[in-house]
Amino acid sequence: MSDTTIRSNSDVVLIGAGIMSATLGLILKELQPDITIDIYERLDSAAAESSDAWNNAGTGHSAFCELNYTPEGADGSINPNKAISIAESFEVSRQFWAYLVQQEKVSAPENFIKRIPHISFVWGNKNVEYLTKRFKALQANPLFADMQFSTDFAELKKWMPLVMEGRKDSDKVAGTSMAIGTDVNFGELTRNMFGYLTKMEGVNMYFHHEVRKLKQREDKSWRIKIKNLSDDSVRKAYTKFVFIGAGGGSLPLLEKADIPEGKGFGGFPVSGQWLRCTNPDVIAQHESKVYGKASVGAPPMSVPHIDSRMINGEKQLLFGPFAGFSTRFLKNGKYSDLPKSIQLDNIVPMVMAGIKNIPLTKYLIEQVRQSPADRMKALREYVPGAKSKDWVLERAGQRVQVIKKDEKEGGKLEFGTEVITSGDGTLSVLLGASPGASTAVSIMIDVIGRCYKDQMKTPEWQAKFKKMIPSYGQKLNENPELLKEVRANTAEVLKLK
Repeated sequence: MSDTTIRSNSDVVLIGAGIMSATLGLILKELQPDITIDIYERLDSAAAESSDAWNNAGTGHSAFCELNYTPEGADGSINPNKAISIAESFEVSRQFWAYLVQQEKVSAPENFIKRIPHISFVWGNKNVEYLTKRFKALQANPLFADMQFSTDFAELKKWMPLVMEGRKDSDKVAGTSMAIGTDVNFGELTRNMFGYLTKMEGVNMYFHHEVRKLKQREDKSWRIKIKNLSDDSVRKAYTKFVFIGAGGGSLPLLEKADIPEGKGFGGFPVSGQWLRCTNPDVIAQHESKVYGKASVGAPPMSVPHIDSRMINGEKQLLFGPFAGFSTRFLKNGKYSDLPKSIQLDNIVPMVMAGIKNIPLTKYLIEQVRQSPADRMKALREYVPGAKSKDWVLERAGQRVQVIKKDEKEGGKLEFGTEVITSGDGTLSVLLGASPGASTAVSIMIDVIGRCYKDQMKTPEWQAKFKKMIPSYGQKLNENPELLKEVRANTAEVLKLK
């Protein structure tokens, strides 16, 4: 064991080598080329947790097919606002990725993004009625103007032959399709981005390094204690700005940072599993992402889908995810993660959120108790002809849903992403899950806006943002011509034709 402590200084410290840190690091380097950045990751490679292709839905969450983004009100109306916001954010991500490709900062877009139809599929009178209303609510908006709707059995069979095979043409079914949907391998994209970022001057990346302590000093800078897991040596890093994008590992680090804005936050971990098809003939029959309706009480990451994916150059077919419960906050975490996260300031919100979310607890217990036969039964709702011998169970990623204080209810379970920033803008932490990776660029622009307020207002930074994201400062949903132009450009650059 080394008894020497290494000291280092940088303008920025990024904790966690996932899509969020890669995005923030690259944007900051574009805005200020002389900025110095240190990146710390406890595992031995980038994008090995939530950003890895096996650990997320890879949908390119654009709200084209995810029904949980368009809730039905008590009066039966459909609220499209969340879907519109997510679709806008995904278009922003596409623009930034296209910029990186054009500037030769990332290569081979065909390795991380592919075009594939996004389909929503439901059955039963009530669900068909819901999808009909959802279609009308969304298609009225430019972002969703290309959406198709059908209740015609023959048409739906053309869209998704594997899903329709074995059904009766008298069944009450409906579907919507967006042909411009995408499949994104966020692990590949993240590693591609870090490949460029770490070659830049002033950027250092440290794998197998675990952050143990964070303390703000009197001058508002941060001192971070980091352990090198390879040789047990200790590093003390000093920096003006810290971003914590460590997936499920962010909450414990937020608690260690001890900022007033971080009080009262807790986390509820949800694990996942996929059924993966092993039969090449079956895999070849499906070429879309088909999303259905989630069970009552299910978290958003558990919306069932039969999903055609490209992972490490191979076509895959996945169904799930099946939710589960583990006290780990990361796939490679510890069972003590959840108990250790419970503190005096968040125990009330966590207990109250638990009481208010009995259906979720019940759902997770049912999921954990599922037998292989139960999982195959769920799969056959989407692929009626599925055979057990063609499918194997794979472990997926771990997510930590955010629990926060709520004045009315005491505590509230949030299913989206949450950015917590210190009042002085020197620390920003990302908590939560879906839609996460797909909206990374918009989330990081928000972080920069909070933490670099003065620089954001300068003409130089504003001009740079417009160069990276042509629609910057405008709403694509309110500007159909710009939307058409942006989509055509990004499709061409990212080879999505």
